[in-house]
Amino acid sequence: MLQAFLQDYGYLALFIGTFFEGETILVLAGFLASRGYLDIYWVMLTAASGGYTGDQLWYFLGRRKGRQILARKPNWEALGARALEHLQRYPDIWVLGFRFVYGLRTVMPVAIGISGYPPLRFLLLNAVSAVIWAVVLGAAAFHLGAALELLLDNIKRYEIWVIGALISAGSLLWLWRRYRNRHST
Repeated sequence: MLQAFLQDYGYLALFIGTFFEGETILVLAGFLASRGYLDIYWVMLTAASGGYTGDQLWYFLGRRKGRQILARKPNWEALGARALEHLQRYPDIWVLGFRFVYGLRTVMPVAIGISGYPPLRFLLLNAVSAVIWAVVLGAAAFHLGAALELLLDNIKRYEIWVIGALISAGSLLWLWRRYRNRHST
């Protein structure tokens, strides 16, 4: 059942997950690739595409209505102000690295759009960053799955527990972020 679901919807779910957020779904997909349910190269390509597309959308929304977007959420406004400070000092480094800094994945492209960062430059550096992110995180999760296999000997018996733990951890992280965002307003 899991295998049929993943064959039918796994890459679509990965694209949608990385479009909106990313890390947890990519780690889960990397682990599933280590188990043979998904292909690691397609996982990396799909994750890079989803992350890239989502960040491009936020960047262009930032260029058009960035201040309004940040004003709707006070914690985003504070993060956006900090992001703009970082961008002024090291713009290209922040464009390449923001997706590796926890909590900045959505706010940073909006701030980059507000800052007037050149669209073509963002298009290219965002692509490089998305590929590096997908390869590093996907490969790490893939190798974690392989290491668990060695550690647990017959991982097939524990596979559903590991998948459940990854999904639970991702869900708890998402709930915690939602709770924190609602109570910081």
